[in-house]
Amino acid sequence: MQPNIHKARLIERFDHIARDRDAWRQKNKYYHQSVIAFLRFLIPDGQKVLMLGSSTGDILAALHPSEGVGIDISSRMVEIASHRYPQYTFIQGDAEDPATWGKTVRGPFDFIVLPALLGHLEDIQQTFENLHAYCDGKTRLVLGYYNFLWEPVLKVGEKLRLKMPQRTQNWLSPEDIGNLLDLADFEVVKTDRKLLVPKKIPLLHRVVEAVGSLPGINRLCINNYIVARRQSRRNFQSLNVSIVIPCRNEKGNIEEAIRQIPEFGRHQEIIFVEGHSQDGTLREIKRIQEKYPEKDIKWFVQPGKGKADATWTGFDNASGDILMILDGDLTVPPKDLPKFYRAIVADKGEFVNGSRLVYPLEEDSMRLLNTLGNKFFSLVFTWLLNQRIKDTLCGTKVISRENYIKLRDGRSYFGDFDPFGDFDLLFGAAKLNLRIREVPIRYRARSYGETQIKRFSHGLLLLRMTVFAARKLKLI
Repeated sequence: MQPNIHKARLIERFDHIARDRDAWRQKNKYYHQSVIAFLRFLIPDGQKVLMLGSSTGDILAALHPSEGVGIDISSRMVEIASHRYPQYTFIQGDAEDPATWGKTVRGPFDFIVLPALLGHLEDIQQTFENLHAYCDGKTRLVLGYYNFLWEPVLKVGEKLRLKMPQRTQNWLSPEDIGNLLDLADFEVVKTDRKLLVPKKIPLLHRVVEAVGSLPGINRLCINNYIVARRQSRRNFQSLNVSIVIPCRNEKGNIEEAIRQIPEFGRHQEIIFVEGHSQDGTLREIKRIQEKYPEKDIKWFVQPGKGKADATWTGFDNASGDILMILDGDLTVPPKDLPKFYRAIVADKGEFVNGSRLVYPLEEDSMRLLNTLGNKFFSLVFTWLLNQRIKDTLCGTKVISRENYIKLRDGRSYFGDFDPFGDFDLLFGAAKLNLRIREVPIRYRARSYGETQIKRFSHGLLLLRMTVFAARKLKLI
């Protein structure tokens, strides 16, 4: 889905529910009172507060700021808030794009609050990065988000009209949010979980709240909160980059890859590794190489079969300091590659892995069984590698050339067991004790060609590979 369509639908939706917002808040009064009470605990009266996703202004006003600014994408929400609380400033604008409101908003603020916005954002990392312009060393970022374990219950509540209907939101855990904050040069100060039951239980609600605060049990609470502060932004050295694109029957994506890859790094070489295609992919690569002489484009024909063989061919012939994989189907947007580059050169991680399972998937981009399989493998790999892994099979992975050489030289420990290369790289990185970092991306549907993944046969193969790796990593 294109961002402009997404935003248009979001505006339409929130404009539509603006008139009923008070009725929904009254229906779930206990829940909303809990949110306000905890935010008031975190934020003293008389502070300078910027709120993104300010809705009808009730939460901002409840914080009693000395100066309050609310940003909301819905003009109707802003109209209601401005009428209700004229002592504060409410601006209609896109929270992800300060160009829509930044000229009239001046920082720094004491607190920047996103009470329930993260689930609707298209690019959370970029939104966090934008907030540096409104922060100083004393600013605190306060984030609220619901526990995704509650998703089935909340959906039932929507069906029964017990809560306000919501669109599909980003699948975020506190760890995901912490990861995105760190990628954007913020650090987590503290986390909290609140509200075990979102409805008031007469005479027992205090007891329930106390039980919900206990370690372990608090993981079942509906609301997660994070307080963060700005880190000093690092100046990093610009490095050479090699982008390896394995491609088999991807003729229609070759030129699009060149067009969509943005400029970053000191020098950029793009290496196509062709996999014995039947649709003229190799001819197209040669044509594109001639058409774009200003680009450093190279190509090789892989000697064997499978993505792993293509990846090793590209990496072994690469000259860059940083080695990247970009799948030829372009389901990972090439425009996201600079995020991976910044993460590794700023030493956020030594092996950077894409994650498709944070943002909602574009329609038809991943089948249900594939999604369930990916989530299963994420749990298994987190256990296997003793580092949190949310998506094992995202094709975009990044490693320094120096660490790749070490990984390659130690590959005999696992043997030639992975035709895809994803597990080989992850297991190798873990064996080298590299810090693995995930960068969330928006996964797109193919625009050309057909998937080369066979769900059942490849799924069984991945399962066998996981059992094999468990023996190598755990049973030692």
